[in-house]
Amino acid sequence: MSVGSASVLALADDLSGAAETAAVLMSHAGSALIALSGPPYPAQAPVLVADLDSRHHPQTFDLVREALRHAGRRRVFVKIDSLLRGNIAATVAACLDTAPVVLAPSLPSAGRTVTGGVPYVRGVLLRETRTWRVTPTLATGTFAQPAPITPTGAIAQSAPATVEGAVAEPAPSTADCPVTEPPSATAAGTSAADLTGPATVADALGAVPSVLVPLSIVRAGHRILTTAITEARGRVAVCDAETDGDLDAIVAAALDADPSTHLIGAGGLAAALGRTLSLDPPPSPHDDPPPDQFPGPPSNPPPDPPPDAPASRPSASPLLVVVGTAEPGAAEQAALLVRHGVTPIPLTAADLNEPEAAARRVRDVLARHVPAVLTMVGPAPPALTATLGGVVARAIGDRPAGLVLTGGETARRVLDALGVTELTPLGQIHHGAVLSQTPQGHHVVTRPGSFGERDSLLRIAAHLAPHHFTSAERLT
Repeated sequence: MSVGSASVLALADDLSGAAETAAVLMSHAGSALIALSGPPYPAQAPVLVADLDSRHHPQTFDLVREALRHAGRRRVFVKIDSLLRGNIAATVAACLDTAPVVLAPSLPSAGRTVTGGVPYVRGVLLRETRTWRVTPTLATGTFAQPAPITPTGAIAQSAPATVEGAVAEPAPSTADCPVTEPPSATAAGTSAADLTGPATVADALGAVPSVLVPLSIVRAGHRILTTAITEARGRVAVCDAETDGDLDAIVAAALDADPSTHLIGAGGLAAALGRTLSLDPPPSPHDDPPPDQFPGPPSNPPPDPPPDAPASRPSASPLLVVVGTAEPGAAEQAALLVRHGVTPIPLTAADLNEPEAAARRVRDVLARHVPAVLTMVGPAPPALTATLGGVVARAIGDRPAGLVLTGGETARRVLDALGVTELTPLGQIHHGAVLSQTPQGHHVVTRPGSFGERDSLLRIAAHLAPHHFTSAERLT
């Protein structure tokens, strides 16, 4: 089924998610732009992805609602964390305030699925895994499991209302969705339950009204699924999904039910939207670049590669890998880099108290024209990512560099310190590892901290600096 051509505005709560979304929405006929500032946003790209930097922001509801005011005629996709971290309820409430909402946070390629409204990671309940980290979250109020839709479209009797003839609950306002301070294990009143992920998607939504669309309905055929989504009527349609095919069916049914539907999910749903839509550049009264050219500085930019093509390798430049995530897997990936000759630059909290001296250490290593990996040793200091961003910016200065930034917040703070306000994505090195170029000439790879196999950073480094490595194949 074709849903017609359209351009897309995607909103993301962190930078690595924004880049991942841009990469999967890019098409051979159109380019993408990642905005780190605004609104208003530039209009020339068929795929416009705005990093709202809102995962821990106390005014997430207002940020999302203001960004949506600038969507125009674009279709809307909202990227959230597949592990349901961050201000999920405020983000969804802002979307429901303006349009129908379909929520499907599954990311099958990473083993993250939702069945019966319950999130799983490779078959294990999300709540029972170590993948979820304590982050600022919404005060959830009452945790109500969304009422499942039966094959006939009726709500189960245990639900507080039925779809047929039900009066929709209004979406919560910002006052209904307060944001708490980040909890800690030693904070007064913190329980073990506070240190785990939500048991259900409904838990992450809190007071936001929702209806569960179970897997049996997702797989019951287009007509039945479209009817079920339509009957959500003012509630969030929370959709089960275990495969990319499930996500394709959800996107097609959601857009058929109402083309103005706001789709909310992880990279899996973004990729499904990209497969469903044929992206064309939006009309413009100005002389925009042709659709096969990148927006940005007119320095003979390369044509946009197809989404499944390897990203182009940049020319030789200083290469710095910044590991700003606490994920255990990232530390192992950094250690593998060192074993293959990348120079380690370990920093402690005390080092960051002297940012100029720390920057000098980094600058001295890069001056030797060898790849380097910057990691934190010991307890993380307050405002780690902001301080780390300043250190990297001082070390790089004005010269173009290759940067590998793990973790969305780390990436954003580094680019903020470098004065970068937009990125042009070039493609993916592997899933989630997106190569982009800045107007200043930096080549930047962003990647979620929880993504990637053991050799992820090594593959990225070999891609950016192939002259320092024999071959990507031999390095694994």
